[in-house]
Amino acid sequence: MVPSPLALLLALGAATAALAEPLRFVDCGSKDGSIQEVNVSPCPTQPCQLVKGTSYSINVTFASKIESQGSKARVYGEMLHVDIPFPIPEPDGCKSGIQCPIQKGHSYSYLNKLPVKSEYPSIKLIVKWELVDDQDQMLFCWKIPVQITS
Repeated sequence: MVPSPLALLLALGAATAALAEPLRFVDCGSKDGSIQEVNVSPCPTQPCQLVKGTSYSINVTFASKIESQGSKARVYGEMLHVDIPFPIPEPDGCKSGIQCPIQKGHSYSYLNKLPVKSEYPSIKLIVKWELVDDQDQMLFCWKIPVQITS
């Protein structure tokens, strides 16, 4: 018996829905580095469901195109094209998995936490994460859609 095209399509759709999508991000101006991978954990589907009172692990693998003595992270919640600063516990990239000074041509794993405070509103927004070098130039910048929930 040959399965109908409709049965094959439904089976394929069910198999695809069961797999978690890799994290897709938008590069928003990485000038002095190139992003190889962005991981937010846990975030099995997009937009990432960020539960209030929970902390999420951020891991960004990138290659540096420059040398820099240090780096600093800036995180924003972007709503209606307005960047609202989002505090993180450790903005110093050299204390977040990156061995400083940063060397040109080397790959690094940047590790940090994104705490979602209980008082944040339940809202859809874009998280924008930047890491700048000691000349305030962008080592990396990425954006992902999120949904903050209770």
